[in-house]
Amino acid sequence: MNRSEKTAEIANLKNTLESNSFIYLTDASTLTVAAVSELRGLCHEKGIQMKVVKNTLVKKAIESMGDDNKGFDGLIEYLKGPTAIMLTDTANLPAKVLKEFRKSHEKPTLKVAYIDSSLYIGDDQIKALAALKSKEELVGEIITLLQSPAKNVISALKSGGSTIAGILKTLQEREEAPAS
Repeated sequence: MNRSEKTAEIANLKNTLESNSFIYLTDASTLTVAAVSELRGLCHEKGIQMKVVKNTLVKKAIESMGDDNKGFDGLIEYLKGPTAIMLTDTANLPAKVLKEFRKSHEKPTLKVAYIDSSLYIGDDQIKALAALKSKEELVGEIITLLQSPAKNVISALKSGGSTIAGILKTLQEREEAPAS
């Protein structure tokens, strides 16, 4: 790779990092070509971009951001050894893919995950990251919670109304019934 290609790749990595809020750095070094292809396929199905990167180029991309690097400088110390980067729009998807893939493979291991300026360090964080809720899931839960009290009130009014109507009907039938 010549100097101009490196400069272009650094600019590309910088743009890629700046446009993503969810970044996973993994080590997939001992995977076979077939296993890496399988992992890439899973990532592609879920809308996750995965690529093997040169650590020095990623470091330079982060350094080129200056002070406005959104906390990416915390990733630099984990850019050692073989690194595959996973990028997505949903925070928990890469962790779910890694968790699923690791049922049949030993790697990739998680070096660090960058989620909205927070770092999740180490492979033991996969379970916690997989349990994170997506924005859509959180919005759905909030809507359900907001609708629940209204549904309870309406249900109580309906059941209370039919109970009152039932009592009135019974009383009316008693009055109309001839005394024996």
